[in-house]
Formats: sequence, structure tokens, C-alpha cells
Amino acid sequence: MQPSRQNRNQLRDAWRIAGAYWRSEEKWSAWGLLVAIVLLSLSNVYVSVRINEWNKSFYNALQAFDRDEVIRQLLVFCALALIAATISVNALFLNQMLQIRWRRWLTRRYVSDWLADRKYYRFWFTSTTDNPDQRIAEDIQQFVAYVMNLSVGLLSSSVLLVSFLFILWGLSGPLDISLGQWGSFSIPAYLVWAALLSAWIATWLTMKIGRPLVRLNFARQHFEADFRFGLAHLRENAESIAVYGGEAAEYKIFKNRFRKVIENFWEIMKQQRRLSWFTTGYAQLAVVIPLVVVSPRYFAKQIGLGGLMQVANAFAYVHNALSFIINAYADIANWLAVTERLSSFEERLHETRRTSRARREIATCSNGGGVTTDNLDLDLPNGTPLLRGVTFTVDDGSSLLVTGPAGAGKSVLLRAIAGIWPFGHGQVTLSSHRRLFVPQLPYSPLGTLADALLYPFSDSNPVSPDRMAAVLREVGLGCLVGELDSENWSQRLSQAEQQQLAFARILLAKPEVVFLDDATSALDDLSEARLYGLLRAGSWRPTIVSASHKGSLFNFHDQVLDISAFYPQSEAPLESPTALVV
Repeated sequence: MQPSRQNRNQLRDAWRIAGAYWRSEEKWSAWGLLVAIVLLSLSNVYVSVRINEWNKSFYNALQAFDRDEVIRQLLVFCALALIAATISVNALFLNQMLQIRWRRWLTRRYVSDWLADRKYYRFWFTSTTDNPDQRIAEDIQQFVAYVMNLSVGLLSSSVLLVSFLFILWGLSGPLDISLGQWGSFSIPAYLVWAALLSAWIATWLTMKIGRPLVRLNFARQHFEADFRFGLAHLRENAESIAVYGGEAAEYKIFKNRFRKVIENFWEIMKQQRRLSWFTTGYAQLAVVIPLVVVSPRYFAKQIGLGGLMQVANAFAYVHNALSFIINAYADIANWLAVTERLSSFEERLHETRRTSRARREIATCSNGGGVTTDNLDLDLPNGTPLLRGVTFTVDDGSSLLVTGPAGAGKSVLLRAIAGIWPFGHGQVTLSSHRRLFVPQLPYSPLGTLADALLYPFSDSNPVSPDRMAAVLREVGLGCLVGELDSENWSQRLSQAEQQQLAFARILLAKPEVVFLDDATSALDDLSEARLYGLLRAGSWRPTIVSASHKGSLFNFHDQVLDISAFYPQSEAPLESPTALVV
């Protein structure tokens, strides 16, 4: 049976995903482990052949009532069983070692690719791929496990098939079929053809019945990930939901998402029931099929009981090897679904990279200090013009406040200057030294409070605990001095406290350029004045670019830029002298 075009594409995708590891810097250790696993699998096949020969000797001894020979054969079997167990245990250990090394390499590759060029951020503008975190955390693990288990299983089945086909061919003998007056004909090695024909028919029916499981398992991963994300979202926003009293609304969201999980699982259950009816029935028949097809030779007294059991055992091995797809089809369906999810994620990563490079018309240059924009045009993700011809200069150590009505594009302008907004064109020139962007809702990384204070420059910015404590007191968070080593601190902070913490991070990092996007929106005027005063008085004299509609910030900046002058529909000239107020 020829695989469908979709299956061929999925196999190519699987090879592309898997092949990168086998050509990587870990290829020698990977190939070494694989060779060891293959050798152990082949050794297991050899033990199976020896056990097949043991069947003949053992059952012949039983038929002859030879007690001594029966005991000797039992001892032989114990030795073979011990060898088989030793091989299986070590093969499993090496298999799992290769899996975890492979998963580690793939995970690092996908995570680094996801983080590179800020694709994790651009994803939300250029991609429809759902739950990339789940694809990295779960799909990679399943992909590696399925590839190893299915490939080793296929290899073992193939070697078993070849080995026992030769054995079965030699033991089978011909089947003479009488056609009455038309004579008779003989089928040489008829047991081989019986095994091949029955397994082929069963495999075709299994794939026919089970094909919908690939689509259903793909959807299952999507619905399960959406439901888990909703639960995590509730935990991360517990305070806001509690203040709103949004429990009923959240429950409705969970119920709708979980309903999709249940409906999908019911479809999988129904499809698996159809498949199980066939595979389970076939497995039961597979027990008696060898005895039925071999029995004519036994009743014709062409073979004894030992020969019968040896032929039946060889037939069963051939039959099981040919039935590999039948027995493993549920895993194959899951593997194809996981492969499709990983492949689509990888394609979206490449597409995001191509799109960002093709669209990267905002040129960023470096200089000794300060910030300059030259004829900067900004668009929304759908291509709608947002701002046109934004031009200004902030000297090194000076400050600029970008102001304008809500939704005017202040945050977009800061993101474009910081290099994370890809929609537009023009030129930005800014300091090549350390820069720090502070959004309205500050980010709290995982780890201790000390880790958060040094984020994202912890590796290059060693700071003593005493200095951290002093800065916390300066920004008004002296109550957190005793929490530096605590990992359960972020959920207890209000938005105002989080914004104070963000300023503490600035004072410790001492960046040459600071972008503040409504970074004091939750603070009172006194706290706001203290924090901006700390920045302006900083010995390293940072360049500050703020975005806010609050009039209280005018006194803390050397220049004010009203971006209303740069609206596309504005009649003012693009480099209007009224746009920049000193």
C-alpha cells in the first residue's frame, strides 16, 4: 500500500526535524548510543531465535516423557531468559539516555530560535501558531520518544521478520490442494504466504480505520494546551480577577475551553473503539492462526509436537513482525500529529524571520550617546499608517517626554526606537551601550527578588546585597529588604510597587539610555517626583525618553514631543517646529 501524499509530507517533516540532531555537534555520541541500541536489539532477536529452537527441544522432550531432558531444557530457558532480561534493561537505559540528550538539544535549538530576533514577540503579529510554549515543552518530548520507540520497534520487527521468514520457509513445507478432476497444485512454503497475506490485509484495514486519529490527536494537543494556559492565566492574574469579582466569567471561559477538550476526547474514544474492535479481535485470532495453518502437517504426522510448537512460534514471530503497524498505530497517529505541530511551529519561526527581515525598513545605527530619529514612519500590523515623519534628537544625558492623547502611538514609537516594533521605515540612531526599556506593567522574572533587581544584566552586573538594600530604600521599598532571597514575592506587589521596583532595577543597572513607557502611571505625584529625581541626579547621567500623557512629568524632561503633529491626516508639516517643545 502506498502512503498518501500527506503521510509522505509528514515523513519528510519528521526527517527534517530529526536529521538536524544527527548532523549536530553531538552526532558522534548520538550515533554511538544508537549503534549500541541497535546491537542490543539484534542480540534480542538472536535470543528470540534461540528460544524458538528451544521450543522444539522442550516439547519433544515432553512428548517423549524425558524428565532429565525437560529439566535441562528448563535450565537452558532460564539462562536465555536472564540474557534477554539483561539485554532489554540495558537497551531501555541507553534508549532513554539518547532520548533525553536528543530532547535537550532540540529544546535548546527551538528555544534559542524562538528568542532570537525577538521572534517570541513578533509571533503575535505574524503568526497564528497556538501555544508555542506547549510545542517546545511537550511536543518535543513526545516527538523524540515516539521516534526512538517506533524506529527501534520497526528495526526489531524487520530483523525478526527476516530471521523467522527463513526459519519458517525451511519448516513450512508445501501445501497440496486438490482440485478434484482438474488435478491439484502445491503452494511451496505456504505458511510464509499465509502470514504475509493476513498481515497485509490487517495492516491496510488498521490504517483505513485509524487514519482520523491523526487529525483528532492534533486537535487534542491544541485544546489541552488552551485549557492549561487558561488555568495559568488565572493564577498569574488572581488579584485582578478577585477585584473584579470575575469568578463566574472565568468559570464560563474554563467551561467552554474544557468542553472542547471533552468533545474532542469523545471523538477520539469513538475512533479508538472502532480501531480497538478490529485490533483486539485480530490479536485474539493471531493466537490461533499459527496453530490452524500448521495443524494439517501435524495431523498428517509430518511433524511432531515439538515441530508443531516451533513452527507455530516462528509463524507467530513473523505475524507479529508484520503486524507492527497494527500494534503501534495509536502511537504512529500520535507521532504524526506531534510531527505536524512541530513542523508548523518551525515553519512559523522561519516565516517570522523572513517577514521581519523583509519588513525591516527601520534602520538602527549606533553612536556615542543620545537618541535621534530621522523621518520615522510607523504603521499598525495591518498596514494602517499610524505616524509619519517623526524626527527629533535627544542629546546624550538629556531627556525627552513623548506626549499625546491615549492611543496616539506613544508606546509604539518607543518600541520602534527600542527595535522591537517591525512595522514602518525610517532611521533610528542611539547609544551602542547598555539600554533599558521599562513598560507600564513591569516584568517580574522567575527567581529571587535579588535576581529580579539585576534582571536582565545579572551576569554582567554584580551588585552586593547592601547596595540592593540601599536602592530599595531609595525608591520607597524598604519593606522588601528582608525579601532579597525570597522567591514568592512578586504576587504580593501592587502595580505601584512593581513600578518602584523597575526604577530600582534602573538605578542598579545604570543604563546609558532609559525608555520609560508610562512607567509611573500607578504612582502618586510625590513618588513619581522622587523616582525621576533619582534618575536625573544619577552620576552616570542617562539619556531618558519617556512616554506619558501626565502633565506632572513636564518638569522632569528637557524636551517635550507632541506626536499629534505626526498623524498621517495632520495638515502640519512632518517636521513641524511646534512638535518639539524645549
